[in-house]
Amino acid sequence: MPGEAVSSGLARFTRELAFEDIPDDVGERIKHLMLDGIGIALAASRYSFARTIWDGLANLGGDGACSVIGMEGRLHARDAVMMNGALIHGLDFDDTHMKAVVHATAAALPTALVMAEKQNASGPEFLCAYLIGMEVAIRIGMAADFGFHHRGLHATGVVGHFAAALIAGRLMGLDEDQLTSAQGIVGSTAMASQEFVEDGSWNKRLHPGWAGVAGITAAALAESGFIAPARPYEGRFGLFRSLLGVAEEKPDLSAITDGLGERWEAASSAVKPFPTCHFTHAVADAALALGEYIPDSDQIVCIKARIPAETIPVIAEPVANKIKPTSDYDAKFSTQFIVAAALVKGRFGLAELKDEVLGDPAILDLAQKVECEADPESQFPKYYSGGLHITMRNGETHEHYEPINRGAGERALTQGEITDKFMANATLAVSSERAEAIRDAVLCVDEFPARKLMGLLSDGSIAR
Repeated sequence: MPGEAVSSGLARFTRELAFEDIPDDVGERIKHLMLDGIGIALAASRYSFARTIWDGLANLGGDGACSVIGMEGRLHARDAVMMNGALIHGLDFDDTHMKAVVHATAAALPTALVMAEKQNASGPEFLCAYLIGMEVAIRIGMAADFGFHHRGLHATGVVGHFAAALIAGRLMGLDEDQLTSAQGIVGSTAMASQEFVEDGSWNKRLHPGWAGVAGITAAALAESGFIAPARPYEGRFGLFRSLLGVAEEKPDLSAITDGLGERWEAASSAVKPFPTCHFTHAVADAALALGEYIPDSDQIVCIKARIPAETIPVIAEPVANKIKPTSDYDAKFSTQFIVAAALVKGRFGLAELKDEVLGDPAILDLAQKVECEADPESQFPKYYSGGLHITMRNGETHEHYEPINRGAGERALTQGEITDKFMANATLAVSSERAEAIRDAVLCVDEFPARKLMGLLSDGSIAR
């Protein structure tokens, strides 16, 4: 007889977690992760892609009752989740769990915000739901052990379906059987293609929100009595065997439930210092460090960029696309462009992804001199390490290596640094005073209903 289904264990955890069970340090950390995600969403609300997505969703069903970060109008619940997900993840500036290779806040926060508002949940109940989603998304990603990416899938978009189903189910008050069914339902919807890396298209921006749409739908169907598979993870045609293959991948299913409720993986999520794919951060910092010794970048002959072998298909190929990205989103996944821009500009932030920088001849010329190779010292996926070796026209060489990417592990950004990042992002959309009010509300969100927070985030004074 098989043992307890993974879905049953997750359902029990989802049902039983109490706010009092969350250690104080974990509670503080997840509030700061939430703050980071909200700041990114506010900044993203000023970008043209946000208006494009909003217009498409608004045309589907018109005005609804659910709020959207930084936007004046309201949408129906599933559309609001889609929109909030696109904002939180749209700049690719959101947190990543290193081992899971999952953007946990993007997977969990959109559904938690919208469903907590819809159900008028308390602050503590909202935080519990958010943390549940974080843990579930991360642990499924850990079990896959980078297997989703190997198969051309965006892991966040896959695991987010299960996280969202349990978040919605928790906030709707589903029982364990219904929560198990909700997971069985999204076992049929979990999918997210990584084809966007080929041409810088926008699909990745939709993945977390689309997972939320599926999760909410699954929770509602489960509540109504829909009959679903009981073993969506480990079954003969379950998640891992269907998406990863039996022979090629052997996921460690124990990673999903071992220490659940005792060891909090969400707290170790890494906050990004750069608005680019997390795999590029070590070489970006290496470029900034070496730039201090290379005042004249046009004297560079060759740059060898060492990156984890597993990441080469994502951030270094196809080479023709990477050396001349056609959009800001394309550039976020280009080691060649990011290294060149950091060396030429001496910095790398949202401003370095604007059109005038993407077309800078000096940067594009230097990008062609970047050769990417597998890093033999890589600690991937524990850390996204990497470095640069630069050869100059006069024969001099310069080298810098980052064994631990900034933001991860012992180099994690402090709460103060996360708050500073929030303020820098939020003030792209709102005044300093308004940003401070949002910051204070998020950091004490357990003291009032979640609906109050969403009202603050979506106030008309923020919009457009």
